[in-house]
Amino acid sequence: MGSILSVLLKRPAVSISLGVIIGLLLGLSVGWWVWPVQWSDVPPSLLGDEYQQEYLRMAIDSFRLNGDPDLAIQRWEALGPDASYQFFELQRKIGDLDPVAVQAYGSLVESVKGPIISDFPEEPSASRSPVSTTILIVVSVFVVGLVLFGAIYFLRNIFRPRSGTVSAAMQAAEVSRQTERTDFESLGLAPPITQTMTTYVLGDDLYDESFSIDTQGGDFLGEYGVGVSETIGVGEPKKVTALEIWLFDKNDIKTATKVLMSTHAFNDMNLRSRLEAKGELIQLEPAEQIILETATLQLLVTVTDLEYGEGALPAESYFERVTLEMAIWPKEE
Repeated sequence: MGSILSVLLKRPAVSISLGVIIGLLLGLSVGWWVWPVQWSDVPPSLLGDEYQQEYLRMAIDSFRLNGDPDLAIQRWEALGPDASYQFFELQRKIGDLDPVAVQAYGSLVESVKGPIISDFPEEPSASRSPVSTTILIVVSVFVVGLVLFGAIYFLRNIFRPRSGTVSAAMQAAEVSRQTERTDFESLGLAPPITQTMTTYVLGDDLYDESFSIDTQGGDFLGEYGVGVSETIGVGEPKKVTALEIWLFDKNDIKTATKVLMSTHAFNDMNLRSRLEAKGELIQLEPAEQIILETATLQLLVTVTDLEYGEGALPAESYFERVTLEMAIWPKEE
């Protein structure tokens, strides 16, 4: 599963899609919960029922105190189509308002605007809070649509290779899957703690594999892996002339490393001097076995397949394909 995920993440379409989805989810989380939008200066007609009631109470009380009919009508009109409904609701729950002031306010409105409608459905007007409701609906539809589009695109274009386009990383994963693993028990050896096939194919410029070493009980012992160490020439794809294998042991302060070199690189003094600091230099050969040891672990690397690239560069200078079998045992005392 880890190798499949690693292959998928190397594809730009996967990385971009995941980046967009994660960014969208983070943005919505911040916008809705961490720093939600704070509305200000919202007109009374767009307020919820509770706040329209408070606004109408304020308008009536203000009219009782200042007797300004123009301001009273202006505030009535600010409530929009819900004014009549809110007025009759207020009469049912008049609270501490002066009934005389309420009646005087209603009379003023009827003298200017005509009779106040009193025939309402049981439910309030459908436009209680249209701004927030509309935004919520639009955002929800957008998010659902984007997620569905991303899921469809991901399933159609990621997990199923498009016609004529198979990446080097996918080719490598298929080679590793089809390569038969060594049956060490049939050779009289104890079964390894972990056993992995890994393949480099020309064009996989991001080749870098790592694997965890765990006991059957789930205890972490260390890690091991292989990646590109050196390239040669110019242009795309990169021409890999050396790979680096490594073994990390949690009980050892030093990570064991060795450099697997092409025939040309191994005989090139400049390349040798540049790579010596990384670890022991080894000329890669078919069926060769390389051992790395730490305080408590032993890694056996077997070259199950080796093919050199051909072109303008020197012969046997870069790899077309390399398949390695990597097996881990506890180191014997």
